[in-house]
Amino acid sequence: MGNVRFGGGFQPLPPVIKNLIIVNALMWLAELTFKDALITPLALHYQGSPDFGVWQLVSYMFLHDASNFFHLFFNMLILWMFGTQLENRWGAKRFLIFYLICGIGAGLIQLIANQVELNIVMSKYNSGEMAVNVAQYRAAMIQLIQVVGASGAIMGVMAGFTYLNPNQELFIFPLPFPIKMKYAMVAYVLIDLFGGINPRFGGGVAHFAHLGGALFGFILVIIMNRNNRRTFY
Repeated sequence: MGNVRFGGGFQPLPPVIKNLIIVNALMWLAELTFKDALITPLALHYQGSPDFGVWQLVSYMFLHDASNFFHLFFNMLILWMFGTQLENRWGAKRFLIFYLICGIGAGLIQLIANQVELNIVMSKYNSGEMAVNVAQYRAAMIQLIQVVGASGAIMGVMAGFTYLNPNQELFIFPLPFPIKMKYAMVAYVLIDLFGGINPRFGGGVAHFAHLGGALFGFILVIIMNRNNRRTFY
């Protein structure tokens, strides 16, 4: 049976969106079964870790917190909400490339943020502001820092959607009134920026990955919209 289509050929669940949701759901179920056997090779580790691999810049975005179903659920819901229009507009191949580049860019920005954070802590230690053993802290960073989730790539999708539909209104719980997408996107970016530069309020969230995804999304969609042609293949 063929795909159900709306008027004008619009697909409510286009193929890349559908397959991304399926793959992410299957990977989440696999994490429940295999746990560290998947996390160790596929999560994005701190670049100084012996477990770090370049492929993790892609693989990490297909993993989610196995203990939190809503991490997966809301990521996939937002992907469908905002990505569907982009895939229908650009086509499957172009949208997939856009999504992957946003996710890779998000991972790269998070790796840079990890290194900057480590350098800041080390400088405080060297200045006598912190009584911490450098080797112990570095070892802790290597062991503890690992990033999973599609949030960075999805922030890129939201950025692309916002650029193309800045005045699209949506309801955001618990606000009782609609808000334009351009204002919602600015709010999300500011929240992530605040969380990123204030680790005490970060809550274990990779805020700089979110910001990196949004940055790459904006840059890519500007390039694509300017050229108005299939730039990436």
